[in-house]
Amino acid sequence: MGTQRFARALSVALIGLRGTVVEVETDIGSQLPSFNVLGLPDLSVRESKDRVRSAARNSGVPLSPRQITVNLTPATLPKKGSHFDLAIAASILQADGVMPPAPNTVYLAELALDGALRPVRGILPAVLAAVTAGNPHVVVAQANAAEAALVPGAVVRGHECLADVLAAAGADPRKLVRAPIRTDTAVAPQTNDDATAGSSGPDLADVAGQYDGRAALELAAAGGHHLLLCGPPGAGKTLLAERLPGLLPGLDDAAATEVTAVHSLDARVSPRTALIRRPPFESPHHSASAAALLGGGSGIPRPGAVSRAHHGVLFLDEAPEFDRGVLDSLRQPLETGTVRIDRAATSAQYPARFQLVMAANPCPCGRSTGKAQECRCTPRERRSYFGKLSGPLLDRVDLRINVPAVSYAELTSAPTGEDSATVAARVAQARTRQRERLAAYGVRCNAEIGASLLTGELRRPPKVTAALERDMERGVLTARGVQRVLRVAWTVADLDGRDAPDAQDVDTALYFRSSELA
Repeated sequence: MGTQRFARALSVALIGLRGTVVEVETDIGSQLPSFNVLGLPDLSVRESKDRVRSAARNSGVPLSPRQITVNLTPATLPKKGSHFDLAIAASILQADGVMPPAPNTVYLAELALDGALRPVRGILPAVLAAVTAGNPHVVVAQANAAEAALVPGAVVRGHECLADVLAAAGADPRKLVRAPIRTDTAVAPQTNDDATAGSSGPDLADVAGQYDGRAALELAAAGGHHLLLCGPPGAGKTLLAERLPGLLPGLDDAAATEVTAVHSLDARVSPRTALIRRPPFESPHHSASAAALLGGGSGIPRPGAVSRAHHGVLFLDEAPEFDRGVLDSLRQPLETGTVRIDRAATSAQYPARFQLVMAANPCPCGRSTGKAQECRCTPRERRSYFGKLSGPLLDRVDLRINVPAVSYAELTSAPTGEDSATVAARVAQARTRQRERLAAYGVRCNAEIGASLLTGELRRPPKVTAALERDMERGVLTARGVQRVLRVAWTVADLDGRDAPDAQDVDTALYFRSSELA
């Protein structure tokens, strides 16, 4: 192959979950040896020149001893990540005549100094962007091949090292040196990504007593409603919250792809081999910052707990212990189902349609229930403690329920409550009714019903909503509160197998919203 002096290869730049195909252009000049990378590269991309040079030399194809200029276009788009390594190497070797051009092929892998291909995060959204842009052929590290193949229409080639990439492209195999197989790049075993909801995990039958709490949990699962559990320590608030994911239906293909794409960006997990089919469960510590909850970080922002809980559950245990500003930052994603993180250079948007479950003690010591004989908290301390949960945040919570202390008899008696599988079956039937009723409006569940639907096609007659009118005139309910009570009333009717809620369903929804918290 003769020297071509100029070539281009393709890769993908990710900003949030939005991927843009990047052309990696290489020009080999006749000036003194140098290696320059242009096009708003971050530090990890600028360092690629040393990784690429060493990987090529150790693969038996040293780079040209001339001036090498690499340009990542569009030049105005920030480039971040080591996954550009392989595309840069392919572009240079094509320009030097070592490797033939490969149109519509996207390269996504980090290079080790010995030429091995290392897996990178964000493969699923990157391959989605590549296929959508009309570039179905993708070359990745072998450890990322299974995750890349999850994208319909993708033609994936996974390789262990740069020499294998060159050999597959038609380079002379006699000149190539293969890197030793590295055990640290092997795909780690995955845990139950394909399992359906309710098939494993904590069982609702383990919960002693708490009949109101179990009913509220079923309502939350059936309609996708947010939930607040208030009660003394040890009453079972966390026990109930941890069982909510097991009641939720499994994720369909579209939802599973969205959830897996978000988790693909998480550096804490191994490359995925299957779509995540079970609703995720996120439970951040009460010391978490707004950036940890919503997302952030230097450069291109990374997703936070609200996005990792997309189509699942975000559980805030000891919610009043969180900083009030952190809690109030949830108000916007609770309404819109998305979170937008703005930085000086760029902004990223992530999906965040989650179910919020909060657990709270009634006071700092947690003993101000019943006769409260052991509570030493002052009225001011109690107001300050529960005041962390602002009115606008609580107004977005559909279900608020007391979780009283369990009696000794309830704790020691044989389990009498239904198990998760039984409740999950009822939840699935209720969700099916919702899908059939709401599909024409582009809505998946009752919690997502808009105000225009509640006052239009789903409007209930005055005799059904009389209690809501009364409570709103008394100032007990806001306009948002009225809408949320109506959504819960629809869920009550769905669980009972009826076509529309009646006045009793509205009363039930009001009970679960206006129960006086301990």
